[in-house]
Amino acid sequence: MKGIIYFIPLFFILLTACKTDKKTKLSTDKKEQTIPEKIAYAHGFKNWKKVKEIQFSFNVDRDTSHFERKWIWNTKKSQVTRILKKDTITYSRNNLDSVTTKVNGGFINDKFWLLAPYNLIWDSKNYTFNHAINIEAPISKKACQKLTIIYGKKGGYTPGDAYDFYFGEDYIIKEWAFRKGNQEEASMITTWEDYSKESGLQISKMHKKVNSDFKLYFTNLKVYTY
Repeated sequence: MKGIIYFIPLFFILLTACKTDKKTKLSTDKKEQTIPEKIAYAHGFKNWKKVKEIQFSFNVDRDTSHFERKWIWNTKKSQVTRILKKDTITYSRNNLDSVTTKVNGGFINDKFWLLAPYNLIWDSKNYTFNHAINIEAPISKKACQKLTIIYGKKGGYTPGDAYDFYFGEDYIIKEWAFRKGNQEEASMITTWEDYSKESGLQISKMHKKVNSDFKLYFTNLKVYTY
């Protein structure tokens, strides 16, 4: 009887030990996020899976001129509607022709400005990146972190282009620079400001150039979720 009495507790001790070791292994195997992923998730990327439709108007003011086009994007059906003045076109991004390919180029541009932090995950296989700390931001002149991504030279609408993202410890983008063809001098540098939280998405609605009348901004922003 004594053998049975001591055997049962030992069995449960061994079983508990095995379970504990398994949990420890799982936590050790958890992959740490990359810098691009940390930026994307700081801007609410985890909530993107809930989005079924997003609407926005892309605006550019330069001197006395104003440009605007509206987009309605059904993310699940991959269907896009562009409204430009009195011209409206709806197309599937999975079935492009010569006309819609050109329209989709405008959508890619406007969507990139709106959701650039998420593109850091969506485009992760198409670029290389490097990260630096204690870098002076070009506009604010404040010390910050810098993420540089360089797209491959083949494929896409702007192959070989580079982007420099400037951000703080919270991984929220404050400024960025676009460098066409990965040239050393920036083609454009703008702020990232006027953040709005829409269904868990952190979206910058205003981008300005320093010492310029240029501003690129978003209006009529609506996010519909499941």
